[in-house]
Amino acid sequence: MFLGTQFRARDDDDYRVMAQLGIEHVCADPAGNPHDWTLEVLERHRDHLADFGLSLDMIQLPLSSRVIEQQYSPDILSAGPERDRQIDSICRLIERAAAAGIPAVKYNLNIIGIPRTELETGRGGSRNDAFRWDKADHEAPLTIAGVVGEDENWERIDYFLERVVPVAEANKVRLACHPHDPYTPPGYRGVTRVLGTVEGLKKFVLLRENPYHGLNFCQGTVGEMLDKPAEEIFDVIRWFGERGKLFNVHFRNIRGGRLSFMETFPEEGDMDMWRSLKTYAEVGYQYMIMPDHVPQISGRDPQNTAFAFSYGYIVALLQVMKSEAN
Repeated sequence: MFLGTQFRARDDDDYRVMAQLGIEHVCADPAGNPHDWTLEVLERHRDHLADFGLSLDMIQLPLSSRVIEQQYSPDILSAGPERDRQIDSICRLIERAAAAGIPAVKYNLNIIGIPRTELETGRGGSRNDAFRWDKADHEAPLTIAGVVGEDENWERIDYFLERVVPVAEANKVRLACHPHDPYTPPGYRGVTRVLGTVEGLKKFVLLRENPYHGLNFCQGTVGEMLDKPAEEIFDVIRWFGERGKLFNVHFRNIRGGRLSFMETFPEEGDMDMWRSLKTYAEVGYQYMIMPDHVPQISGRDPQNTAFAFSYGYIVALLQVMKSEAN
């Protein structure tokens, strides 16, 4: 395990900061539509990062966490007329990633985005993302995908996996899918989100089962699925980790649980992150541990500062774990 980040650099100074803070591995994307990334674009981006001492370990496929209207591949989950063309384009992108020496890609299978309610006040006046079902917009309109029930959602996911997983295996590129964030009751905005429960995620990784088919395991999102994340998270980590299905970890915490939570800095939430890290080690996890969804803080460079705090926290835990192993 090692520190990583998916912080979106604004310029080269942000890459310098990453290196200065001890980061050596990143998930980072070239500019533009991923469908348009040529091998030359990927190689140039990889080499540019290498100039700062950063290894390009992962990129994002053109399947993001945004609401479907804002995505680069909307037909895949809406079963639109361009579905096969968009899937084929993703397959070719996976091949180019392999040719550029990029060992993993992350993606989402998301229709309604990341629903949240109003920001809430955290420590020292920070502004933290939250989701309270009793405050959610229950009249929110349907997306362009319309009504998508459980069976239909699984059919569309399987249609994608059937075509993409063999390409990932042939090219030895790990496919890391992010869970649905957060769990929402069936039919919210017309969609039954099947990757918003632990049982759904288990079904997902066993569907078209393959060593290159797994999860971008967001611990915060998984905690949002659980009634008692402080107690339940460790068994969830073990189940997926023991089966080799953890390809990236978003090391973030929450306060609360299913249908009522606030995001927090890693050390102040309900889940024991030190015990969590030791659990990842126990199951043999060997890739990036990265912060995600940091609270909004004050200052001249608030996001970079909040991420820097989280990097330091992760590095300290990794250092203690290494010393204990010795």
